[in-house]
Amino acid sequence: MNWNIETLEKFELNKIANLESKQKIADKIVDKVKDGQVIGFGSGSTSYLATIAIANKIRKENIHILAVPTSIEIKMLCANLGIATTSLFANKPDWSFDGADEVDKSNWLIKGRGGAMFKEKLNIANSPITYILVDESKKVDKLGEKFKVPVECFAEAINYAKEEITKLGIKSAEVRKAIGKDGPIITENGNLILDVEFNEITENLEKKIKSIPGVIESGLFIGYNVEII
Repeated sequence: MNWNIETLEKFELNKIANLESKQKIADKIVDKVKDGQVIGFGSGSTSYLATIAIANKIRKENIHILAVPTSIEIKMLCANLGIATTSLFANKPDWSFDGADEVDKSNWLIKGRGGAMFKEKLNIANSPITYILVDESKKVDKLGEKFKVPVECFAEAINYAKEEITKLGIKSAEVRKAIGKDGPIITENGNLILDVEFNEITENLEKKIKSIPGVIESGLFIGYNVEII
């Protein structure tokens, strides 16, 4: 028995900035989709558009894939579009795609404005290659030019984590507040997010952040096998 999915059919992102350029980038990923593949699906507006484009190819060519979504929003979208989903329990991705908030010339990334960096990093770490879908507005000379680094923390460890992160050299660190509800943002994993502006983002900063007890993950992605599209 299938659900009446009217609720999901009405689900869509808010107005997407730079829609035309993001759509062109999203369409490029469709050619990489082959029958029988397991594909990691990232989060964010460009990944949202890519998911719709992939669903159109599935219908037109009658192919079958499995998606490993990184967020509830993309999992809901896959359900609405009829894309079968799986998890890292059962399948390893043949490849993945995702967006980014910032990309520098070394292909270092800042991700996590949507709060899904933990599962996004899992997909990227488990994939032989990940295609990062970004328009020109996301490209920077140096990470941290436009966005702070999100750090997902276990709620009861937030004070300790902030104290230890401060020792790494920062300008500011604030708990991300929610929009549409009182209090902080709660991630899909039940954690809080510190948005941190570091004095400098170095090659070993990601590992230093992750070594702090109570830190679940950071939005720094340094040294991963990614290709920018």
